[in-house]
Amino acid sequence: MAQVTVRVGGYSHPVACQDGQERHLTNMAAEVDKRIGALKAMGMQFGETRMLLLAALQLADETADLTAENAALKAGGAVAAVAPAPMEGEAAPVDPAVLRRLHRVAEAIEAIAATLEAP
Repeated sequence: MAQVTVRVGGYSHPVACQDGQERHLTNMAAEVDKRIGALKAMGMQFGETRMLLLAALQLADETADLTAENAALKAGGAVAAVAPAPMEGEAAPVDPAVLRRLHRVAEAIEAIAATLEAP
């Protein structure tokens, strides 16, 4: 198992990964760092945990969009650029698979936050 130190949001984090996955891990960390940099550029002044949460939520949102687009393409359907807004008083349709993925992402974020906040 390889050990890589990534720098995200101005902080260094040692992270283990499978041998041969070091470059992939550093690329993913660079993407998260880019998101945090964009949030800071917008004037957001939060702690490290909050910034990681916001960056993770952005990535989860993109993942959900891409997952839905991929499923539509596999089903042979057209992909809508923007989902139509529900009518007033009408609940937006919720895909159970997306909810499960978001739940897993939230759990992962909480685990990361707990690790970062641990002494």
